Amino acid sequence: MSGAELAEALIAAGLDPSERAGKQALFTAIVESRAPRPNRAPEWAWWVPGRVEVFGKHTDYAGGRALVCAVTRGFGVVASPRQDRSLIVTDAWRGDSVTLLAGPDATPQRGWRHYVEVTLRRLARNFPGSAFGADIVLASDLPRASGMSSSSALVIAVATALGAIGDIRKHPAWQANIHSSLDAAAYYACIENGRRFGSLEGDAGVGTHGGSEDHAAIVEGRPGCVSAFGFVPPQAIGVAPVPPGWRFVLTPSGVTAAKTGDAQAKYNRLSAGAEALLALWNSAGGGPAAASLAAALVSEPGASGRLRELTQRSSVPGWTPQDLELRLDHFIAEDARILPALAAFRDSDAPALGTLARRSQEDAERLLGNQVEETIALARRAPELGAFAASSFGAGFGGSVWALADEPAAAELSRRWHPSAFVVRPGPPLTRLACASPDARHA
Repeated sequence: MSGAELAEALIAAGLDPSERAGKQALFTAIVESRAPRPNRAPEWAWWVPGRVEVFGKHTDYAGGRALVCAVTRGFGVVASPRQDRSLIVTDAWRGDSVTLLAGPDATPQRGWRHYVEVTLRRLARNFPGSAFGADIVLASDLPRASGMSSSSALVIAVATALGAIGDIRKHPAWQANIHSSLDAAAYYACIENGRRFGSLEGDAGVGTHGGSEDHAAIVEGRPGCVSAFGFVPPQAIGVAPVPPGWRFVLTPSGVTAAKTGDAQAKYNRLSAGAEALLALWNSAGGGPAAASLAAALVSEPGASGRLRELTQRSSVPGWTPQDLELRLDHFIAEDARILPALAAFRDSDAPALGTLARRSQEDAERLLGNQVEETIALARRAPELGAFAASSFGAGFGGSVWALADEPAAAELSRRWHPSAFVVRPGPPLTRLACASPDARHA
């Protein structure tokens, strides 16, 4: 298929037609990059979006809830099998590539190549005997390292392409562990965070200890809607349409949302805080061990008060009782915002969303401590420019901010708010756009 045909297929899947020119350029670059390659068929093509975390800052890995949507920017991906064991992944817009061999002896990589290497290694381990030799060409119009899940989208893009080429959905290990697309999203998250998934053995992952809200939004989002999910285990809670006259305005803050080095340590500390709270609860006894912090908090009447008392008497290495109490306060407050926010979208209740967003931002600054000057300033500035709600999102320590505005005000807000701001409505999730082989029926 041509770049224009792939763009039209994406619009038919629910992408806003205003994105036509941009997506045609994206897919044309991919198709033209593949032109010199002799191995052309069978061939698959996918769209893999980024995501917006509307509410749910650092809740998912602790079993909490999140309200998310897919965005209209992301990765275009085209893939074909190879007869050898080589995996060649090319970034069509950057003119950059990586060549790897499936197996535990894969050469360690850095940057975006590291995510490719980790994905290949995990699939080869979990689905032995599958053939993962492939040519993959991709390109992205998603701001990188911005908090819009470019890294998770890359993992899903590579895993989806290799999964189709290796036909892993027919593998006994897949069929024993993965029973729905939401399970698949959770497994893709485990590729990234390195955790075990059912009987599918884990590894070091990419080094971040995150959850699966990004992956759920990318795989299970719906065009024009926000979706609420719970986690540990993953579960769909509800969907609400974004009112027709509302628009999201997104902007990177200009501070890279890095997940390496010092930034990775700060990110992982927030995850470790949730794990420490769960360990306090489970070590106190009195009942079956809880699988997550969220499960502990609903396990008995007054559980939050009891855990607070345990926290105040705690002596966890690296954590003061006060710091753990702040982490507990944040989780309880942010998790509680998901259902009211879902209802506010359903009811077109802009004032309610404004209040929820303001409190979410304040708690991220005061309790979570993962904000920087730029995200704080952007979240405060957006309402002055016509937004009725605004908040930062993503891992924090950089990243992006979302704002909601009525359609007439959104373009002006985008123009005045930040040079990198853009207007979107929720777009389609992971979508297979083409498959040249009639025997290849796996997404």
